[in-house]
Amino acid sequence: MRLLLDTHVILWWLSDDETLSDEIKDLIDTEIDVFVSAATIWEVGIKQALGKLAPADLPERILDSELRELPMTPAHALTAARLPPLHRDPFDRMLIAQARCEGLTLVTRDGEIQKYDDVMLLRA
Repeated sequence: MRLLLDTHVILWWLSDDETLSDEIKDLIDTEIDVFVSAATIWEVGIKQALGKLAPADLPERILDSELRELPMTPAHALTAARLPPLHRDPFDRMLIAQARCEGLTLVTRDGEIQKYDDVMLLRA
């Protein structure tokens, strides 16, 4: 299975938060194709600058976690821009677009993302 992790899923996984099921933790730990989007690193950096996330090295910890990096491309940007306005968060819209473009299953608990019926989802 090829997975793209929503930001909250990565944060729960890194902190071994019990909010994340053991099944999802095991998938993240064992699947070969588990991706982190450049949008997630950007989102984490912005939230840190606003004082909403710690520790200071969180973006580096995500990058060092051995998840596969998924850059943002013009095709992803165009797909995100053309999504129906069901979700207002630009970072989540990018993740939806990337999942669609790359044939990835988006792992999330975000109910707004679940309104998009043509993206493969796995509930975290």
